[in-house]
Amino acid sequence: MKRKLILGERIMYVDPATPLNCVFTAKILGEFEAQDLRLALDQIQKKHPLLRMNIEMINKTPYFVLNEAIDQIPIREVDFQSDQDWLRESKTEWYKLFNQSNKPLARLVWIKGHLESNLMLVLPHCICDGTSIVNLMQEMLTLIDNPNHELSPYRSFSLVSELLPDNYLPSHYIKRKTFAALGRLFFLFKPTSGKRWSQSNYAINWKLSKTETHSFLTKCKAEKTSVHAAICAIFIAVFKVLKNDQAHGKVICPVDIRRFIPGIKADTMFAFAPIAELKVSEKEVNIWQNARAIKTDLDRKISEMNVPRLLQMSETFHPLADKMIGFLRSTNGSHDITLSNMGLLNVKQHYKTFSVETIYSPTVAFPWKNANTLVVSTFNNQLDFSLMSDESFLREFDAMLIKAKVMDLMTAHINALASA
Repeated sequence: MKRKLILGERIMYVDPATPLNCVFTAKILGEFEAQDLRLALDQIQKKHPLLRMNIEMINKTPYFVLNEAIDQIPIREVDFQSDQDWLRESKTEWYKLFNQSNKPLARLVWIKGHLESNLMLVLPHCICDGTSIVNLMQEMLTLIDNPNHELSPYRSFSLVSELLPDNYLPSHYIKRKTFAALGRLFFLFKPTSGKRWSQSNYAINWKLSKTETHSFLTKCKAEKTSVHAAICAIFIAVFKVLKNDQAHGKVICPVDIRRFIPGIKADTMFAFAPIAELKVSEKEVNIWQNARAIKTDLDRKISEMNVPRLLQMSETFHPLADKMIGFLRSTNGSHDITLSNMGLLNVKQHYKTFSVETIYSPTVAFPWKNANTLVVSTFNNQLDFSLMSDESFLREFDAMLIKAKVMDLMTAHINALASA
């Protein structure tokens, strides 16, 4: 099998010399056998077609190509020293390419201790979104616990048209050509060269306690808004305070495509996510007013999304893929941060001989000029935050100030609720 990367995958692939990898880590308490981990990865690889493929450049275009002789998913073992090991190893894995001909598009790092360890899944972003990598973690843990558990393989699609609903009416050829022409015109006036990537990325991770998480969720409910919208509003407010006139008052949020495309199941590996841009009013209003406005705006934009059409239309932009990537590597953008809220993680906590103590929100080192990214998730009744950027765009010192101010705002609202 051979298929061209669709446009969303193509952008996340970047180019053969630029790694763009996701790292997802779970801390495990207890013991399990190395052979069971090996068998679990082998079963996962048999299920998911993308884990049996390599990426090859054919006529300067990247293709997924099935490799019947592909190696097993490699496991790299590291001695467990502290709870900071996973952040150090994440940085190592961010910059390692998946470019060896017989190696799969996945790796596992096992930070191995006596009764505690970290399991780190590493995949290129062009084959997985947040839902994909969470599902892989759950499948791996299930199979380690029960090697006889069976996974059901599925067939990979060959063309975007295979993903579209049966009742979908494709856009007219002339309309697709018109949009492509407008795209070419747009990039005539935009910088698309990009500076050399410094690879000075970093990640900051922190959690709310269980009590703080419960109080924050309760506050969001009382204010008739969502956790996602509240986090957006808080980060926008913090950027405005700390960055002043350089702040944009806007966040970009990826949306899980599975709600729109039934052919992409919850356990199907996929990488394309439509984007919703959310902006607050320039008027002086409080955080909770902004949060309610953001929730309303996001709900409206999601309801108006025509993802089948977006998928189909995006394929007309392949000739502009390099310019799109160059634009991302050249521009500051008009947003403060990209915010991905993975919600409550669908990962079981307790198994026969081990348990999952915690899960850290995924980390990723974007090669874009504006690499500001926040990933939020909830596991074991705790909100977890991974804040990432590049030193050349946002200093880690400044990111630490952002984290501190965010926590000040959150705890202030939590304490206000407790004293009410």
